[in-house]
Amino acid sequence: MDGHLRTIEAALQVKVARRFEQFRVEGPKARAEQAMTLIQALYEIAKHSITPDQIQLMLSGDVALETDPDTPGVHTRRGVLKARTTNQVQYLDQILSHDITLGIGPAGTGKTYLAVACAVDALERGSVQRIVLTRPAVEAGEKLGFLPGDLGQKVDPYLRPLYDALYDLMGYEKVQKAFERQQIEIAPLAFMRGRTLNHAFVILDEGQNTSPEQMKMFLTRIGFGSKAVITGDVSQIDLPKTQTSGLVDAERILRRVKGIAMTHLTSADVVRHPLVARIIDAYDGRFDRGDSVPPNARPTRTRKAP
Repeated sequence: MDGHLRTIEAALQVKVARRFEQFRVEGPKARAEQAMTLIQALYEIAKHSITPDQIQLMLSGDVALETDPDTPGVHTRRGVLKARTTNQVQYLDQILSHDITLGIGPAGTGKTYLAVACAVDALERGSVQRIVLTRPAVEAGEKLGFLPGDLGQKVDPYLRPLYDALYDLMGYEKVQKAFERQQIEIAPLAFMRGRTLNHAFVILDEGQNTSPEQMKMFLTRIGFGSKAVITGDVSQIDLPKTQTSGLVDAERILRRVKGIAMTHLTSADVVRHPLVARIIDAYDGRFDRGDSVPPNARPTRTRKAP
C-alpha cells in the first residue's frame, strides 16, 4: 500500500508519485536525487520482501556506499556487512590497517557492532586464534547492589551487549561451540591484568568508563599478531564526576602515537531508529547552549589558589 514510499517521503521531505514501475520525485534537488538513488537500490532488491527495518537502515546511511564494490566490508553469516557512512568507512579501514583503533562516538553509530564483525571475520579467516571481548563493570547511573549467583552470573549483565552482537553475527549454536573451544572469551576488564594476548582480536567496549590506569593496563596487554579496538561514548560517562575517563585521557595522550588510529563518529552515523539521531542532536544542542553540563564531560584539571 505504498507504505515504504510514504516513509521515504517523510524522511527526505519529498513527494513521490508512482504509476506501476514509474516513479516521479518532487522536492529539493539534493533530496530528490537521494530519494531516486534509494528507490533504485530498493528496486534492485525487491525480488524479496523489503521490511520497514531495511528502509530505516538505508535512510540512515549512504546508499551509494552500500552499492559501491570498493566500500570496505566484512563477511558474516548475514552476508557482507558494509559501512553505511563515510565515517564508518574510515572506521573499518582503520581497524583493518592498524593494530590499535579507537572508535569514539554516540550510541547507535555501529562502533561495537562493526568491531565485533571485524573480529568474527578475522577469526573465521584464521587471521587470529581467538576473540577477547571485555568492558568495565560500571553501572549506568544506578547502584544495583549485591547480585546473586557465581562470578559468571554476576558479570553477565554487564557483558550482555557483546553477547547480542555475537549471536546476531554468528548464530547462537556457532557462538556456543566457539566458547567451548575457547575461541571466544568474554570477561570484565579487571580480569585482564597480568595477561599477554597473542594472536587475538581484542575489543574493549564502553571505554569511557575506564580509569586512565585501567586503559593503560588494557593497551599494554596487546601481544604479537593481535589487534585491539577500543570503543566508547564520551558523552555517556558513568564514573564519579571527580574521576577522569580513561578514554578521554587516551584520546589526548595517544593522538600522535604512530600505529594507533582514531575515528570520531557523530549523530550522522547513527544506524538505529531515526529518532536516536534526533535525540543525540537535541542533547548535544542543550549542552552547547550551556543549559547543563554532561556528567564527566572531558574533565579539566584546576589548581587551587595557594
